[in-house]
Amino acid sequence: MKAKPLRVGKVTIGGKRPAFILGPCVIESEKFVWRMARKIAAICAAEDIDLIFKSSYDKANRTSVRSFRGIGVEEGCDVLSAIGDELKIPVTTDVHSPTEAEIAGEKIDMLQIPAFLCRQTDLLRAAAETGRAVNVKKGQFLAPLDVRNIAEKLLTFGSEKFCFTERGTTFGYNNLIADMRSLYWIREAGYRVIFDATHSVQRPGGAGNATSGDGVLAPVLARAAIAAGCDGMFMEVHEDPARALSDGPSQIPLKDLPKHLRMLKAIHAAVS
Repeated sequence: MKAKPLRVGKVTIGGKRPAFILGPCVIESEKFVWRMARKIAAICAAEDIDLIFKSSYDKANRTSVRSFRGIGVEEGCDVLSAIGDELKIPVTTDVHSPTEAEIAGEKIDMLQIPAFLCRQTDLLRAAAETGRAVNVKKGQFLAPLDVRNIAEKLLTFGSEKFCFTERGTTFGYNNLIADMRSLYWIREAGYRVIFDATHSVQRPGGAGNATSGDGVLAPVLARAAIAAGCDGMFMEVHEDPARALSDGPSQIPLKDLPKHLRMLKAIHAAVS
């Protein structure tokens, strides 16, 4: 069963071109996220890349109570909406409750369901009822074909505009493994699938009071995923990962983004 292409603004997920979901992990400040959005949009325009800009207004699942979370749903969605309007690009962010889904649904092109919340029925219902596209991050605890049950919920709640994102599976303590077979199985089941290169190289809780990661491996896994077959790529990008307020060890340096995009486009062209 082949899934229909999913339109998110002017970007198609599941078309002839791979979609790219790119942006910093969290909105560290309004000035910061505008700067990142403009730079990433300019890079993608130069490289002829279909961009959906991503950043989180709240990181509700941080390892430590002392970790930076974000600027909040109302302000965050206002900022992301303004970015989308000015730069003429679709935007996405994660939502953590039915109330947040309702707020974000008024301004955000695609709602992201976090991995740890991917089976929360009320959250899925609220996201579906906004009428927006929905991107569900597959839980680290799920087998690939368990997404069928999530798809059934979304369809029951009236949404056909959804896709799934593979972001690694728990493999022992403080470690994830990316199984490229997952991309094949999810697509064969009839669903659109994105690969999350940066969250797949996380080491959850690996730094004791924070998540560590192997950011150098993110481009490696991205290349493998494009070769294996996926509808798009999710990568978090930061101008200075060492100083990032969230997930610095797994984010890709902004200066390296152009070369990675060129490589991924070339691989996609070779295997298509």
